[in-house]
Amino acid sequence: MLYFIALLPPQDIQDYATQIKQHFADNYDSKHAFKSPPHITLQPPFEWDTNKLTALEECLQKFVMGRNSIPIILDGYNAFVPRVIYIDVVKTPELINLQIDLINYLETNLGIVDKIGKSRGFTPHMTVAFKDLKKSNFKAAWAEFENRELHFEFNAEKLTLLKHENKKWNITKELEFV
Repeated sequence: MLYFIALLPPQDIQDYATQIKQHFADNYDSKHAFKSPPHITLQPPFEWDTNKLTALEECLQKFVMGRNSIPIILDGYNAFVPRVIYIDVVKTPELINLQIDLINYLETNLGIVDKIGKSRGFTPHMTVAFKDLKKSNFKAAWAEFENRELHFEFNAEKLTLLKHENKKWNITKELEFV
């Protein structure tokens, strides 16, 4: 099975991001972003044996122990040309350190390695349109969103483990920072 680990914003911000996803579905024929809740990926999708799920959850529980909530700032929109538009996430030291700590912890304790992410680096973001956003629609959508204002601040208080099933990503476990 495929899993990934993310930070999810509070419900009101998830609702806002879902409205933006709906705008992309209605106006730009891009629906793929609906396959997961609005999130900031910390550990990209990885394969994991479902029979060893308890070990993964226990490892993540140890990781969150003694950690404080993380301040998150969402500020405007950005893009990975030519197919992805996202809500931009400010690269705060706390967020960068959390992501680095998590990927190192998972590699050391469970052998989970994201080779592509290691070479590309971490660009925190919350995707609102991708994959099925055609290049022609991307240009029009980006012209609409490039200078659109958006600003939210919140404290991420838990790590979320998501599992891919029935062609979408579902929350499997939420682990509060304590």
